Amino acid sequence: MWWKFLRSVKAREHRVAPTTWVAALAATVYTFVPLDLIPELVLGPLGFADDVSIWAIFAVLLTREKHRWQASLPARQSL
Repeated sequence: MWWKFLRSVKAREHRVAPTTWVAALAATVYTFVPLDLIPELVLGPLGFADDVSIWAIFAVLLTREKHRWQASLPARQSL
């Protein structure tokens, strides 16, 4: 079902909320920019907590969008 959701976003059949786009951009940029709020070199594995939290927020928002998309689909008729 995720592929159908992503195809509908790509085909512009479903409009994704701006906050989800911002979270996606923030997660991507924060992952690749060398600046870090909690550096891994100083705090070890705890330094990955901020990276994981950014991606977790994005995952929650993306899941919310998928549920919103599913709710907008016409209900299937029983056979």
